[in-house]
Amino acid sequence: MEIEVLTSAKKTIGAKQTSKAIMRGEVQMVFVANNSDDRVVLPILELCEKQAVPVNQEYSMEELGKAGKIKVKAAAIGVLR
Repeated sequence: MEIEVLTSAKKTIGAKQTSKAIMRGEVQMVFVANNSDDRVVLPILELCEKQAVPVNQEYSMEELGKAGKIKVKAAAIGVLR
């Protein structure tokens, strides 16, 4: 799944919202920024592994923020089912 999907897909933005959605089983894929702080994204990566959710880590926080149509950076964005 490519980053362009984020402009139109239903999504969660941010580490906390994305983590909660993963735990509820609502996420089909997660984009995690490659330049985000490990203490923020490691719990998300662990949840994704437990729930068998694919993860894409090839984009920066700036790129994820722009793709999610927000004015700030984003450490994680989840694409909802």
